[in-house]
Amino acid sequence: MEEKNTLPENSPAPKKGFFGKIDSFFSITASGSSFKTEIIAGLTTFMAMVYALLVVPGMYDGLDVSFGAVYIATALGAIIGTVIMAFLAKMPLAQASGLGATAYITGTLMGSGMGLTYANAMVFVLLDGTLFILLTATGLRNKILAGIPAEVKLTIPVGIGMFIAFIGFNNAGIVRLHEGSIGFTSFNVLSETLLYKDAIAAFVALLGVIAIAVLSKKNVKGSILWGMLGAAGLYYALIGLGCAWNAYGCKAVFTDIASGFESPFKAFGEWGRESVGQVFVKGFSFSHYLEGHSGGALALLIVTAALSLCMVDMFDTLGTLYGACSKGDLLDENGDPVRLGKCLMSNAVATVGGAILGASTVATYVESSSGVAAGGKTGFASVITGLCFIVAMFLSPIAKLIPSAATSSALIWVGVLMMSSVTKVDWSDPAFALPAFLTIAVMAFGYSITSGIGVGILACVAVKVCTGKVREISIVTWIIAALFLAMFILTN
Repeated sequence: MEEKNTLPENSPAPKKGFFGKIDSFFSITASGSSFKTEIIAGLTTFMAMVYALLVVPGMYDGLDVSFGAVYIATALGAIIGTVIMAFLAKMPLAQASGLGATAYITGTLMGSGMGLTYANAMVFVLLDGTLFILLTATGLRNKILAGIPAEVKLTIPVGIGMFIAFIGFNNAGIVRLHEGSIGFTSFNVLSETLLYKDAIAAFVALLGVIAIAVLSKKNVKGSILWGMLGAAGLYYALIGLGCAWNAYGCKAVFTDIASGFESPFKAFGEWGRESVGQVFVKGFSFSHYLEGHSGGALALLIVTAALSLCMVDMFDTLGTLYGACSKGDLLDENGDPVRLGKCLMSNAVATVGGAILGASTVATYVESSSGVAAGGKTGFASVITGLCFIVAMFLSPIAKLIPSAATSSALIWVGVLMMSSVTKVDWSDPAFALPAFLTIAVMAFGYSITSGIGVGILACVAVKVCTGKVREISIVTWIIAALFLAMFILTN
């Protein structure tokens, strides 16, 4: 009986020799792709998501870790995550520290005055990855997902998007926090108190977001990166004009650049001292936190924070996988991403490895869809993306030149992208709308992703109890709600 040809029609002949082994391992020819197409796809994905190396370290600004240390840790997390995805799942998807998880770590865990250090935060990342591995390996992941009410599940990405956008607005100075008040910044050039350097940063950030939107509308590959680079160029041009006008603070920008330029290997040294292995060296010492909290409060924090971080990671990754894989022929007959379990395991293992290296939770990036759209079908595209990140590790001095005004543009745009789920909420149903609204509002206005998830779940349980729909509440939902209730009552 003649064997059926499994190659797509008009597909090229398989390679031989060394490249033939690569071709066979990744099924490049068998999938209807080619080395050239996979290389272009890998480069496209890298260009679309390399902004993470600029944005993530900036989100740690003012905390107890240097830019260089986080830059190298983030690059290594991206390399490990993307390569694992390439060889385990064999998918054209790239991974790096997720902005949602990073916002949770820097804003809620480290930036809320609880006394948690960078090393402590890596413990939560390690627990998140370990929990994700267990949930994926045992199949409990599906039960956890089923236990999160749809009202909350749909709005977690929206709330995180608002949270990230607020960080961008604040970092750029568009929205200013001052002595307990919040307000829109001033652009009044006639004001004697106007700080031109700050006004330039806010102005450039807004123009940067507009530029990214225009480039995205025109389907320009790497629109976020190009928008950021354009914003950076405009920022320095305006700062230069400010220097010519003797505007206050502008000259200091170039003075700081001249005095702060350093060897790329300095970042590796900072990473070695401040990041790698710190989760084990200093991470399990919660002495600063325990100065103002009890041991019971710490136990609850560990449970709820790890659960929240895991849910953020889980929803972020699942949403990205479905979104990116739908751009190409990468869905199975049930509409699920092919090798979904291995994709999730790749994410979980990379998160554990990232925590040890000092990187915040590793997530699959939605920008991978640009590489898929460019024709990427196999893990070889991810290998190319990973190689690009290896080169980028040595560019930290250049990355430090990108001002917060430019990186803030990317953060605000990510907030825009994450708003799409809000259209799936049934706002006409009060029982559905209230938990959904509270999830978003508490995340954004309460500056806490954990609190937003917790309040949303508790509101959902309360509404169902009061409307006689107790039977709709699963045992998993009851357990999660009880944990969050204990956290609110017993911790700050």
